[in-house]
Amino acid sequence: MNHSSSELPRIVVIGGGFAGINVVKALKNTAVEVDLVDKRNYHLFQPLLYQVATGELDATNIAVPIRKILWKQKNARVALGEVTNINFDKKLVQFDGGELDYDYLVIATGAQQSYFGHDEFQSFAPGLKSIDDAQEIRRRLFLAFEEAEWEADEEARRKILTFVIVGGGPTGVELAGAIKEVASETLPKEFRNIDKNSSRVILVDGGPRLVGPMPEDLSKRAKDVLEKMGVEIQLNVHVNDVNEDGVVVGEETIKAENVFWAAGVQGQDLAKTIDAEIDRGSHIIVGPDLSIPGHPKVFVVGDAAHATDAKTGKPVPGLAQGAIQTGRFVAQIIKAEIEGNAPSQRPEFSYYDKGSMAMIGRGNAIAAIGKIHYGGFLGWVSWNLLHVMFLIGFRNRFKVMMDWLWNYMFRTRRSRLITGDPEVHIKKLYSEHDKRKE
Repeated sequence: MNHSSSELPRIVVIGGGFAGINVVKALKNTAVEVDLVDKRNYHLFQPLLYQVATGELDATNIAVPIRKILWKQKNARVALGEVTNINFDKKLVQFDGGELDYDYLVIATGAQQSYFGHDEFQSFAPGLKSIDDAQEIRRRLFLAFEEAEWEADEEARRKILTFVIVGGGPTGVELAGAIKEVASETLPKEFRNIDKNSSRVILVDGGPRLVGPMPEDLSKRAKDVLEKMGVEIQLNVHVNDVNEDGVVVGEETIKAENVFWAAGVQGQDLAKTIDAEIDRGSHIIVGPDLSIPGHPKVFVVGDAAHATDAKTGKPVPGLAQGAIQTGRFVAQIIKAEIEGNAPSQRPEFSYYDKGSMAMIGRGNAIAAIGKIHYGGFLGWVSWNLLHVMFLIGFRNRFKVMMDWLWNYMFRTRRSRLITGDPEVHIKKLYSEHDKRKE
């Protein structure tokens, strides 16, 4: 695939996340050709991934084929492939399905999990950045209870039912709360040898408080609620090792068969291959207009960018609203320049903070909207309404709302399939006959 017969300017967008999709949609009525390239054929609503990982939702409820989103937009095309090289001099993007030349390029590749230089942790502690990650966590989570049901060795059983979440940001807090609900409310009633006190959920973080970017009073509230639920919290500690035995936190070894990583993100590997400056986390450093210095027609948006708010001087946060805003901002610059009505100097990006939220548990969430801080059931309702609004498609919104209502009323989770070929490891098989003999 390469140049079409059209003489219209070509915009190539790499990545179909929040930022990339919003770039394309904002150019709908502009006389351009837009090509979106992504290594997956779907747009993913990442804030709800933890609910797929814990059986609350199906993956299909939070992901939509990119072609379905853009099929009515006549100036947009979609290419499935992973970008392997970008040549700024030739204005050429190469990917495993072909190559595209461009007049403007927008890099919206998002972020990936960061293990802070310890990639060897990944096989023992999966992250949560993709559907594959979520399904792997779900598989490990529910398989643990199947193993524990028949495990007679108490030490092995404790290890199986110990869940450690590394990282106390919103994802870590939400995952810890959801796993504790599964362990204490959802599953015990369906098993014969597991009760609500059988499991340990441990949340560890290197900072002094949970959900650090949120106001301190809400951090304390999140900690109090989680501890009341039974989650063990360790702050100001660092993970030194993750292996088949568990986690080494400081000098302590926590024996755990299930460790989940929510401690940080970094830019995609593509950032390291292009002619641009990157920060320590492989995010591409951009100017005030979100273009790469020295390459005014190449923009970076969303989590792929190291961008600074022009008014406050603070980094633009790696949130969905930041990705949406940067995507729309760049689209407006491109549109103005193509239509010939651009100002003499490009505008500078300024982030508008619409607030932040985090789910803690059933009927409980925290929210900060400007100077207004609140939580509890009102926070939970607000969190649900906000997140369902951002889902794409009426069917997904309706299905998610119905699943949430059903799960809330009956304290259940219906999306609990253990996929693949589960391998059950039992050290000593539980036997009612042996128990009676004792």
